[in-house]
Amino acid sequence: MNRDRETSAILIAGPTASGKSALAIRLARAYGGSVINADSMQVYGDLRIITARPTVEEEAQDPHLLFGSVDGAVNYSVGRWIADAERALKTVRAERRLPIFVGGTGMYFKALTQGLSDIPPVPAEIRNQVRADAEGVPPEALHARLLALDPAMAAKLRPTDPQRILRALEVFAATGRSLLDFQGSRTPPLLDIARCRAVFLTPDRTELAARIDARFDVMMGQGALAEVERLAARDLDPALPVMRAHGVPGLIANLRGEAPLDAAIHKGKLDTRRYSKRQFTFVRHQLPEFEWMPPDEAFDRIAASCS
Repeated sequence: MNRDRETSAILIAGPTASGKSALAIRLARAYGGSVINADSMQVYGDLRIITARPTVEEEAQDPHLLFGSVDGAVNYSVGRWIADAERALKTVRAERRLPIFVGGTGMYFKALTQGLSDIPPVPAEIRNQVRADAEGVPPEALHARLLALDPAMAAKLRPTDPQRILRALEVFAATGRSLLDFQGSRTPPLLDIARCRAVFLTPDRTELAARIDARFDVMMGQGALAEVERLAARDLDPALPVMRAHGVPGLIANLRGEAPLDAAIHKGKLDTRRYSKRQFTFVRHQLPEFEWMPPDEAFDRIAASCS
């Protein structure tokens, strides 16, 4: 493929279990591409199995970047990912390979193609204090705390989303202002969406639900419980993103004797199916430039635009 082609990058988004990784690997092999992770859970080195990260063998066949590159103790964020993505993009371009971003985290794709909200950095001591004050506090109570300080921002967040609630509390503690005040101004995007092939895979919803359930069973057979047990042994802050990966809370409850294994598995499947619905909603409202297409048509349609 001509490295000076009009298509500067391929962006593959989609709900979990829709076949994104397989498509990215196939395109990388066909067009000399490098696969760059855009999934907020697949960044963590602690979790390969339960996040359905590409296998060691798959990663060895073509260049893969930003997979398993972050320790679970790190409170990784969109801002950190953008900084890492910029470095990865420079590496791929220097090698004159095709950048192929793949993942299910809509916020990553939004930051990549629309820029990042220009939020002042939160000093480490303030972040650590907010996190310490929040340790062991239920998400609903954290939401109530934010509601008292910043009702406008609290109204935009789900009471069950501790990570975003903590982020809003950190910004308020550091600046005395609502996170909403900073979300209007954005940094320049890394990619011009007009020069990218951006797609969102749209499997049949019923089929997708069945695939999510089947994949979870496969992951359990591959050692997901032992993987989560190793993570739990680290005794990390439960508010960290890695501790909230789909399947992790339920399996940790099982390991602690708080829930039977079948209930933990059911919770993991249910949480994942619910998340897949939110992925559709996010892309519909936040990523209007992405073209929706069935997974079984995606390779041929993308290939036609890259030839």
